[in-house]
Amino acid sequence: MSHRSRQARIGGRLADKDLDALIVTDPVNVRYLSGFVGSNGVLVVTAGHRVLLTDSRYTVAARAQVVDTDVVIAGRDLLDSMAEVVPTGRVGIEADHMTVARRDRMASRLRAIDLVPVTGIVEGLRVVKDPGELDLIREATRVADAALARLVAEGFAGRTEAETAWALHGWMRDLGAEGASFDIIVAGGAHGALPHAVPRGERIPPDTLVVVDMGARIGGYASDCTRTLSTGILPPALEEAYAVCREAHGAALAACRAGVHSREVDSAARNIITAAGLGDRFGHGLGHGVGLDIHERPWLRQEGGEVLQTGMVVTIEPGIYLEGVGGVRIEDLAVVGDDGCEVLTCVPTDLITTTI
Repeated sequence: MSHRSRQARIGGRLADKDLDALIVTDPVNVRYLSGFVGSNGVLVVTAGHRVLLTDSRYTVAARAQVVDTDVVIAGRDLLDSMAEVVPTGRVGIEADHMTVARRDRMASRLRAIDLVPVTGIVEGLRVVKDPGELDLIREATRVADAALARLVAEGFAGRTEAETAWALHGWMRDLGAEGASFDIIVAGGAHGALPHAVPRGERIPPDTLVVVDMGARIGGYASDCTRTLSTGILPPALEEAYAVCREAHGAALAACRAGVHSREVDSAARNIITAAGLGDRFGHGLGHGVGLDIHERPWLRQEGGEVLQTGMVVTIEPGIYLEGVGGVRIEDLAVVGDDGCEVLTCVPTDLITTTI
């Protein structure tokens, strides 16, 4: 889908909400609608016109990147030029991104305009990916898969958790990634029982599980994958946790298709883990959407959620965390389809034992 098509669809959403314009301040949404990549940009969108405000640092870049949008070079504080480009009437502001202080400053410069807090206007478009977006996500997944496959082949080679994370980051950069799509997690032994563990300067221990959660970024789009590797003979509790988690992961993939509520996909995995007596060890949601943001709609969890649509990209990542013992998480990235899902991640989910 072109930026022009995205902008046209925004026009329809403005009409639905009785808005004359939308002030887009979230950098991810600015990029999605205009192509602009920079740290200081505001996009003003009406039904038939778009204006990007940025400062002189981005003059050349903005004019090269931005499509079907006027570019206005303003001072560093873009709010000083806002009144020149924002139409009168009801104007939406992104409530999830706008601070109270910035909203008050904006209101003081746009006195004749009714600023209306809104949520989800752009995100509602981003939730279903177009073919070009899917291609970038597939490439990001391919790069992350290749780096993870190298780790499986080489083993941890005496590295610490932190050294392993940096090695994975470097391998992905060597393969063409812009970088990691989030801070890589490498957590061995009892440290793996922390879902968002921070890699330490501790060497990977033998006879345990190591959680490796990673992703690459290509063209701004992210990938996300987790594999849990074995470093030898496992205690029975970790063997059981891995087997249950893998079964839950497979059940959730089988349930993931268009027309199914996201809560049902979460339940497909959660019911298996609960039946094994480990329900209280799976405390987070099953997954989330991935795109320009590493965490975005839809949310696969028991609270809230939505009906899945063809073209959504989601993670399927059940986890079991045994405090003081270790943890396991198995995560694939998948594209929702009419009759199932396309799993993008290629690294096997079999329990792999690698060297330390």
